[in-house]
Amino acid sequence: MIEVPYILAGALTGFVVGLTGVGGGALMTPILLLMFGIAPATAIATDLWFAAITKVAAVAVHHRAGQVDWQVARRLWLGSLPVALAVVAVVALGATIQRVSWLTQVIAWVVALTAAGLLFGPWLVRRLHTRDLQPSPRFMRVQGPLTVAAGGFLGLIVALTSVGAGALGSILLLALYPQRLPPHRLVATDLLHAIPLAVVAGLGYLVAGMVDGALLSNLLMGSIPAAIAGSYAARFSPPAWLRTALALVLAATAVKLLTV
Repeated sequence: MIEVPYILAGALTGFVVGLTGVGGGALMTPILLLMFGIAPATAIATDLWFAAITKVAAVAVHHRAGQVDWQVARRLWLGSLPVALAVVAVVALGATIQRVSWLTQVIAWVVALTAAGLLFGPWLVRRLHTRDLQPSPRFMRVQGPLTVAAGGFLGLIVALTSVGAGALGSILLLALYPQRLPPHRLVATDLLHAIPLAVVAGLGYLVAGMVDGALLSNLLMGSIPAAIAGSYAARFSPPAWLRTALALVLAATAVKLLTV
């Protein structure tokens, strides 16, 4: 059954994902919770698959433009996928996540952290993207392990809340690869990393029967074409203004979630 409000919500989120690499979970999960009254576990489960499929459409455009750094993505996967699999095992074995009363609060705090990352991201770029900044040999030796550890952190957060792969991932990549990943390359690599992470994290929820297939179908009707359009638009417009606006919306959303 076609539900226009869900399609429009998917289109909005898909365009933001394509343009900035952010919003698959940070925007869609709060929309499902606050606007449509979806139960937290169902919102997380459905949003993980929504994010994975939407980001496939977006990353295909970035990949054709040669923007993906596969080595960095592989390092993140080494950390994120095993941790996400551990959460999947817990969910698939019948964890009582459906009845976790504090799940909305966890999502709220992760959304707030995501908003802070979006707001301070441009400042971090200005601090780190300087001509004379060169990574020290000591930092280069630990850069790989630190990236794996960052992936593990993202795997835990995303598997529990469906939020964070985009915004938190981009902030961590900015800190770890200030010279190697300029903005468009960072967005593409962050999107690529998020796809298998969302799939792996979503498997447990799928097995547990928490994914709403009808809801997911409606969201994807809007998100896939919008994500492609946003990815093309990212080539011609700086997304900084949209990231700032999104951060303010997410901050207000976090406050709302914390007061529900």
